[in-house]
Amino acid sequence: MKKSNIILFLSLSLFSLTTIAQQCTHQDLDVVVLGSGGPEIQLFRNNPSPPPRASASYLVRENGKAAFLVDFGTGALQNFARSGAKIEDVKGILITHFHVDHINDLPALVKASFFSSRHHDLAIYGPTGNEFIPDTEQFITRLLGEKGAYSYLSGFLTGDESYQIQPTSVPADKTAPMHFHTEIDGFQLSAIATEHGLLPALAWRIEKGGCRIVFSGDTSNQGNSLDRLVQEADLFIAHNAVPETSQDNVANKLHMRPSEIARIAQQGNVKNLLLSHLMRRTEHVKAQTKNIIQARFDGKIAFANDCDVYAVATGIRKGQCDNKISD
Repeated sequence: MKKSNIILFLSLSLFSLTTIAQQCTHQDLDVVVLGSGGPEIQLFRNNPSPPPRASASYLVRENGKAAFLVDFGTGALQNFARSGAKIEDVKGILITHFHVDHINDLPALVKASFFSSRHHDLAIYGPTGNEFIPDTEQFITRLLGEKGAYSYLSGFLTGDESYQIQPTSVPADKTAPMHFHTEIDGFQLSAIATEHGLLPALAWRIEKGGCRIVFSGDTSNQGNSLDRLVQEADLFIAHNAVPETSQDNVANKLHMRPSEIARIAQQGNVKNLLLSHLMRRTEHVKAQTKNIIQARFDGKIAFANDCDVYAVATGIRKGQCDNKISD
């Protein structure tokens, strides 16, 4: 894999979004929602109406080919296959944090790659660690290393298989957020630390051809570090895991209320907002959530379902995995 140049911007004031003035001209850039849910087991027995939801995961595609994965939670691999994506095409994996509902299908993806024709290295970017969770290099080593949980896959770390996984830890200290930037094959990748309780967490931004996609990951946005990252986003994928009326102090420290999502999107001049990571507590109040956001945000709003495909340039849902639709 061509080595990427990594630049760490040491403060918010040094970070510059170089493509703010550009128009999104890349008509063949889209996002497949591989997972739109959270960590819950859905209870269809009592209410079968919610759609089935894999855990949080997204696939950015260029010209119909896989480019980047953002998280890879439980059930994501099945929807990755449904989308027609190929492991060989993935340029990199961007992890927001290491809660199980954002990472659980990664070992299965690595195992599946054994049966592919992939021969170029795979970059995995994720957060630094703390006393509660290891950093990305340590996490991947504990998962796939020679003494890891899946040690039989260790060849993908040592280089003994057809390609090598190259994990990189991105600064995720929420007390002193630093902007991270790198470039892979013409895609500009940026990240910043966000508030998500005890675990270090990142929000990610992917840019190409004047098009900007921002993934909030799980965050309450206390400290407002997400605000700058969303500037001029064509598509902002925000996690709607708590309702506006939530009185759960723990959940409120982990996730944004709808009014906060709307504030960020409006002040950042976001064009299209896609709400994901839906849970039982938000699934059945979507109408109220939409009303709250519409009162504060001028752009388009949609709720994600698994296998939805959204065009970045327009924010329009253009298909369901590899099947085109007309609406």
